[in-house]
Amino acid sequence: MGQKFQYDESGGTFFYFLLSFLALILIPATIYYWPKKKKRDPDEDSKRCHCPPCIQKREYLKNAEPWKGPKDLLIKFLILAGWVILILLAYKVSQFDYEMANFDPFEILKIPLGASEAEIKRSYRKLSLILHPDKDTGNAKEFMKLTKAYQALTNEEARKNWEKYGNPDGPGAMSFGIALPSWIVEKENSVWVLGLYALVFMIALPIVVGTWWYRSIKFTGDQVLLDTTQMYYYFFHRTPNMILKRVIMILAASFEFDRRHNSEIVERSSDNEEIPQLFKKLPHLQEKNKEQPMCRMYSIKARTIIHAHLTRIPLNPATLENDRRYIIAKCPYLVLEQVNCVNQLILLAYARRIQHVPSIETIENCMKLCPMIVQAMWEHKSPLLQLPYINEDNLKYFMSKKRHVKTLQQYAQLKSDERRSLLRSLSDHEYEDVMRVLGNMPYVDFHVKCEVIDDENPTEVTAGAIVTVTVTLTRHNMSTLFGDETAKDHSLINENGEEVENKEPAAGEGDSEPVAKRPAWMKQKRGGGKKSKKTGKQNKPPAKHNAKVEESPVPSVDKKKPKEEKEKPSKEDASDESDESDGETIETNDKSSDEDNDNNQRSENSDDDDQEWEKFKKIRDRERSLEGKSKTSHPVHCPYFPAEKQEYWWTYICDRKSRTLLTAPYYVTSLVNQETVHLKFTAPNWPGVYTFTVCLRSDSYSGFDQQKDIKLDVKEAYKEVVDHPQWEFEDSADEGVAENDAHESEYTTDDDIPDEDD
Repeated sequence: MGQKFQYDESGGTFFYFLLSFLALILIPATIYYWPKKKKRDPDEDSKRCHCPPCIQKREYLKNAEPWKGPKDLLIKFLILAGWVILILLAYKVSQFDYEMANFDPFEILKIPLGASEAEIKRSYRKLSLILHPDKDTGNAKEFMKLTKAYQALTNEEARKNWEKYGNPDGPGAMSFGIALPSWIVEKENSVWVLGLYALVFMIALPIVVGTWWYRSIKFTGDQVLLDTTQMYYYFFHRTPNMILKRVIMILAASFEFDRRHNSEIVERSSDNEEIPQLFKKLPHLQEKNKEQPMCRMYSIKARTIIHAHLTRIPLNPATLENDRRYIIAKCPYLVLEQVNCVNQLILLAYARRIQHVPSIETIENCMKLCPMIVQAMWEHKSPLLQLPYINEDNLKYFMSKKRHVKTLQQYAQLKSDERRSLLRSLSDHEYEDVMRVLGNMPYVDFHVKCEVIDDENPTEVTAGAIVTVTVTLTRHNMSTLFGDETAKDHSLINENGEEVENKEPAAGEGDSEPVAKRPAWMKQKRGGGKKSKKTGKQNKPPAKHNAKVEESPVPSVDKKKPKEEKEKPSKEDASDESDESDGETIETNDKSSDEDNDNNQRSENSDDDDQEWEKFKKIRDRERSLEGKSKTSHPVHCPYFPAEKQEYWWTYICDRKSRTLLTAPYYVTSLVNQETVHLKFTAPNWPGVYTFTVCLRSDSYSGFDQQKDIKLDVKEAYKEVVDHPQWEFEDSADEGVAENDAHESEYTTDDDIPDEDD
């Protein structure tokens, strides 16, 4: 049996190739590029703020993309046209499959298998009268198939070939079809085909790949110019302790605002007149700074616009206002890059690669700048200015002698009539906007828990151990603080960002993170009775809290006292029962001993279940932390920010005493209801009590920062004692050297070694 290769002459198999190729492109294109309309909330209008800046911002965002409607219409038309072509190709292929179906003469003649020759001739005559081309109902194509079927069954040799090979013509050569039309390899069309190949693969493809590569190497992963990142590294390394205004100068010097690096920047001749006029309204601008690149015109212009934005000075809508919207929209991404650069410099300093370590104030000044940009207000301004319709004239009512309201949380916890009286100058409609915005602002429960994971005693911290601080963030709306009753159930936040409990905690209630509900398969029945509860408490070992949160101090209690107090009731019960008969006493003692054994087993099982459940929770939290980070949380009320903004947070651990950063700032971008973050750092190499601070900072609102101090009672690391007599040293000097080597870890620094006077 021979073989032959042939191109598709009729174009049938080419449709298979075209159909599959079009489907591979069309399906993902429809999923990703089909214009999606946001689900409109019926109550969206009632949730919006109707202050003039918010209305102006919505109009700007609506008109910011004038070609969005025609662009979406064009995309829909192209996708729908592709699907129409796909459907036509599918129909063509289905017809082709029907035509190229297996040849069955019995089915064509509509006779059963094994029919006689007379029946074959009779059926042929009957069908030929209907399908003959000369008849009105004739069909030439079907008549040819009918004739071929008649010949296959009436010719003895053709019938044998069909029964043996499935083909009346006998065995044929095995053919391999190439799903391309034959005109591609024809000699007359070779020039055009080669020209098309050269255009696609030698010109168009290299240009597309080269353009993509050239653009990608200029930016970091966060779409920040590499030149800007290098400039950040230089200045933050040069000035380890940088003030806030210096951070603003470096931000304005970013090359994203330079025409030579960014073609989207617009330079006008009117800037030479408008920018100097703003100098008079903006003190401390330092426009005469001679340092490169802060002295360049683009940097001075960007710095002037940022200062005008923070001061809320209105700009010319036709010129500088457009520049302000572009520059301010870029600032949050650039500030995030500044935070990352400072963090990398701190890591390099710890690795002894650079000399100067940036202080904690530098990275915190970068974080402070982000909410300032979003809310368009300086750091020293009142957080109440973030509410609509609130200006400097309204603040005098908040700072009266009777009331001293400084934060948004304090204002939310007032009674409704007191809140209204402070804003009596506003109309009812304006006051509703204020309360709507205030009620949607975040109120975050900030809980901290320290432990040493994968250790026998997770609550005991030893020198050099890896400490895991679990930060649990639970977000509520500020409306939960409205009124006196709800305020009692939540902790207050003072001016320093520290939580202050509004009520005394119940007995046995600590500041640990909220415990998740246990599943049904982890629950276990427990025997009732007072004795069982007492025995369960006695058998449970008391936990050692070496890592404590300073906001919820636990008074020190002697370890012997709880045992003595728990033993007293048992002695009193024994003295009371001594008056009873001996028989009853023996029976009750036997029963109580059996109950105690049962309760002991149940309490041990319940403790094991608790430990298993805790391990399960930790594994689940680790898996969640490894998942992809979402960028959607809650919208921010920021009428002066030119784009939509979502609530993001930074959380980290620092040492205020030494002004150092212990963990890299974790950027929380998906705090919708609750988020758990695990921060890890190495415990100090020397035993002692250390105080560290866990911080939470918002990148969208001012006055919402929180911090908690944690105390670590670091114990001396355990020494492994191996009883091998053959390894013992006879010389005492060698033992002293080995002991000193074991005491010093590889993380020990000169600063960690205490002085002799201490």
